[in-house]
Amino acid sequence: MEICQLLAVFVKITTVIQDKEESATEGETMTIIKADFGQQASTDKKNQETEKPAPSYQLHVSLAFSEPLIWRRLLVPGEITLEQLHQVLQICMGWSDEHNHQFYVGKVFYHNSPTGEQRFNESNVDLHSLEEAMRWCFSYIYDAGDGWEHNIELEEILPPNSAESYPQVLDGEWAVPPESVSGVFEYGEVLHALENRNSKTDRMLKNEGLTNFDPYKFDQETLNAALQNDVGKIKRVMR
Repeated sequence: MEICQLLAVFVKITTVIQDKEESATEGETMTIIKADFGQQASTDKKNQETEKPAPSYQLHVSLAFSEPLIWRRLLVPGEITLEQLHQVLQICMGWSDEHNHQFYVGKVFYHNSPTGEQRFNESNVDLHSLEEAMRWCFSYIYDAGDGWEHNIELEEILPPNSAESYPQVLDGEWAVPPESVSGVFEYGEVLHALENRNSKTDRMLKNEGLTNFDPYKFDQETLNAALQNDVGKIKRVMR
């Protein structure tokens, strides 16, 4: 509700109360009218947001502190929940979803615990409802013990229906580290071993099961096929 409308309602209610007070002095019972302006404004705004089609978002996702930078550019519909975005990130980055995760958006952590506060549960939060917060800070933390933190940048807000009913990978570079590696610094050692092959590095790579690991691997077509076909994981958003 606009400020001018709120003022008009306030003046009207004040007038009614004054009339009732005057009547009360003549022996009538005074009636007090209560109005929760904040609740009404909140309800009106919520209704407007519900009716308004959600935009699509172009996101740039990068693995923090990785060198060279491991990144993906995604196009996702605004109706997607954080829970669905988690599945999208797992697929397009190449993770196996074996560890805990959480989102940090604005100044709030969002979780997937059934026992936590439900208004911060990622399954209850649509991406478009966090549009302002995304501009401030947007992170996805996977396996906090090893520190796989992803910086998510809102690159572009696109008109509604500009994305397909499923997310898409637009671009990217490099494979994510093997999940047996403990953090980006240990991954740096793996890259060094792969680039400087000798008996010592070959033995280390063999012990870690990384002899055939390809750090350059990024297959956009395969990732998009996975996003379209893996309906059970990403809980495809249907328009």
